[in-house]
Amino acid sequence: MVGRRVRGRPCVECGPLRAAEWGVPMNKKISGLLANRLELCFLALLVFAGITAALGEYVIALAEAAVVGLLYVVHLRANRRRRREVERYLERLEGNMDQATRSGMLDCPLPVVVFRPETDEVIWTNQKFIQLSGERESVFDVKLSDTVPGFDGRWLLEGKTLCPGEVVFRERRYQVFGQISHMRSGAAMAATYWVDVTELANVRDAYRASRPVVAILLLDNYEDAIKSLDEAASSAMLSAINQKFYQWIQGTRSVFCRLDRDRYLLLFEQQHLERFKSEKFSVLDEVRAIPSPLNIPATLSIGLGVDGESLEELYQFANLSLEMALSRGGDQAVLKNRINFEFFGGRAKETEKRTKVKSRVMASALAELVGDASTLFVVGHKAPDMDAVGAAVGVCAIARKKGVPAYVIREEGSTPADGLYPWLERMPEYQGRFMSAQDALLMADSRSLLVVVDTNRPEQVMAPQLLESCTRVAVIDHHRRATTYIEGAAFNFHEPYASSASELVTELISYIMDPADLLRGEAEALMAGMMLDTKNFTLRTGARTFEAASFLRRSGGDTAEVKKLFQNDLSDTIAKYDIIQKARLYRQDIAIAAVDHTVHRVTAAQAADELLNIAGISTSFVLYPEAGRVVLSARSMNDTNVQVIVERLGGGGNGNAAGAQIPDKTPEEVVRLLLEAIDRYFESGEEQE
Repeated sequence: MVGRRVRGRPCVECGPLRAAEWGVPMNKKISGLLANRLELCFLALLVFAGITAALGEYVIALAEAAVVGLLYVVHLRANRRRRREVERYLERLEGNMDQATRSGMLDCPLPVVVFRPETDEVIWTNQKFIQLSGERESVFDVKLSDTVPGFDGRWLLEGKTLCPGEVVFRERRYQVFGQISHMRSGAAMAATYWVDVTELANVRDAYRASRPVVAILLLDNYEDAIKSLDEAASSAMLSAINQKFYQWIQGTRSVFCRLDRDRYLLLFEQQHLERFKSEKFSVLDEVRAIPSPLNIPATLSIGLGVDGESLEELYQFANLSLEMALSRGGDQAVLKNRINFEFFGGRAKETEKRTKVKSRVMASALAELVGDASTLFVVGHKAPDMDAVGAAVGVCAIARKKGVPAYVIREEGSTPADGLYPWLERMPEYQGRFMSAQDALLMADSRSLLVVVDTNRPEQVMAPQLLESCTRVAVIDHHRRATTYIEGAAFNFHEPYASSASELVTELISYIMDPADLLRGEAEALMAGMMLDTKNFTLRTGARTFEAASFLRRSGGDTAEVKKLFQNDLSDTIAKYDIIQKARLYRQDIAIAAVDHTVHRVTAAQAADELLNIAGISTSFVLYPEAGRVVLSARSMNDTNVQVIVERLGGGGNGNAAGAQIPDKTPEEVVRLLLEAIDRYFESGEEQE
């Protein structure tokens, strides 16, 4: 941007300036720039005053003339003040510019606008901008946002020199650059330069719209819904599913082919992705709605890869997305780009899909991994519950069978599983087997094995430093996978269809040990974990759940003894019913109880469970403040997937039981966020991470 000194004042670098260099005197040039064509208005007002005098109303005519004269004086003073400011502005700009660029501001080939960023008032524009705006004379004494609708100059006040987005005006697209200068009076003036990037932006958008997207579609319950049908029925159902696929991709000019009996490959352009997302991948619901002779609806999982550098990378993204969808229970679409995942659907509950063949193979792999370790450490999630501790005890039983010393990492302070530790320490085999994460760090070596149970998210692991230090890690978990998960594990037994981590560990034990090899206390710890997550075998139970419980019963586990672990004292019982008393209904069948004081975490979880025993309530949420955060417990019968709702608040879990810890919020603020998440769940059914 270029300016000139006025009145022939000397420039420190360039010397005196001459009016001849401009072609016209500087004052006249600035006056021409500041002219706003108001003289005709004043002349019209004087004519009206003359007409009034001709009609004999001399007093009124005199008053009108006086008002017009006063307005004209004010106008002249404002014009002179504005001219002085522009003179000083141009004077500042020219100080360090060479002779070749002095006339650049007035003769700039780009549209230029000078305006006040606080008020958005236009001070000056060059002829290019006048042509751009479509005005005949000028755009002075107006707001820039009125001339260019949608323009916001706050980015200049934030110290930026480039407008964050493109400005669309009169069917053209502009990239706007600018800067702010401060006058001696303290007022700020902004100068902006408008670069027409319409052709470039159109080419860029066309390129992005034509970029490929790779999608893998999987009928994730093919074995249950289709394979067991006779040939005629299975063919008819597959034909109906294929018809839904072709209807969904109609008009996309895509490549669609079947890779296997239950797997399909779809290649399409990115311009169609927004339609699929806006429809929330409606093909998920359409496939599920197809009638089935066995009354088992077919469910579909979709993994999509976008924004990859090559088709190979896109295919890898799609496979990772499909794996993520399956680990979260299936019946959903997952999209992966270079940065993160996006989730759509996932409202249906998990169905039991794991096979005994897989469990036997995983048991063999874990036994070999444990046998090769020098020391085994077991760690659960933060604030471990009985399921986490019970699963940890089961892993220690496997280590004892293999002759490997095993230790359970215990969290300092109060935890929901505090009642289980004294129970276990009564056994000689577990005396000295509970240690802190710091002691485990000192003991670990290159052959140590760390087994993580009841969580798959690194930020929820009780001992994150130990997780980073151990080179060999095994993960056993039943929660749906989130966008962050433990990567590079040597062993990963992740089954979101299981009721609990204790059930998974029990299944592994049944292929490694005989029932007689399992201690009675270990069997009861595993049974306590299963009873906790299944609410005494009433929720999330399947045939495999009762098979695992049967194995524990043969190992000596006594349900009557386990029941004692869940007993509460009188004060906790009163606190539980105090929480229930504060519950309020939302959407007719959702109970939300928020208390303003800290309660025991087990008490809050039990209150959430107890609310489900009330007729008409299918979903419950209990929240309370604790050490600068709000703790949330969520429970559901079978109608609502609380894990999807709680994930929006940064938590996790499964369809029937979930929880979250929200920092730096009050219970009232979290209730508002929770209501928004519930509304979004029921209105859209779309998951976002």
